[in-house]
Amino acid sequence: MNTKALDTILLILVIAGAVNWGLVGFFRFNLVSFLFGNMSWLTRILYALIGLSGLYMISLFGRIRSMGSDS
Repeated sequence: MNTKALDTILLILVIAGAVNWGLVGFFRFNLVSFLFGNMSWLTRILYALIGLSGLYMISLFGRIRSMGSDS
């Protein structure tokens, strides 16, 4: 899998996590728990993947900065 595809998949997971936290904050509605159960194994895996995706997206800052210095 190339880096662009990985970045796209992980960005989608980060956005899904952000939308879920927005729903929790505004409406006290946890979409992930609603869809997959309250702290079921699937819910926990999804939360872990979203968390790891967020950590990976930190590397985006360095890549953006290095792209700007190339030109």
